[in-house]
Amino acid sequence: MTSVIEAAVGALSQKLGGGFDGSAKFVIEGEGAVIVDGGGVRAATDTDNADVTMTADSDTFQDILSGDLNPTSAFMSGKLKLDGDMGTAMKLGSALA
Repeated sequence: MTSVIEAAVGALSQKLGGGFDGSAKFVIEGEGAVIVDGGGVRAATDTDNADVTMTADSDTFQDILSGDLNPTSAFMSGKLKLDGDMGTAMKLGSALA
């Protein structure tokens, strides 16, 4: 697990507390992936499936976590790509705000 993934797991755990109603996978290009679900936050494997998969580069992901970039704005500007359930992505975006 890379230091970026370790930091992402820590930051998301702090923001979301005990977990998330649904499942989302964050793919951080060149680093790996993190999964968020009812069980909490952890590094993802290639076999982990989720309701929605969000893909971004490391800088975009860090900007979203720090609150410097709104997830909806990131999606609308093409910095964040979504595959799967848009409703789950919006629910997670609200939880991160």
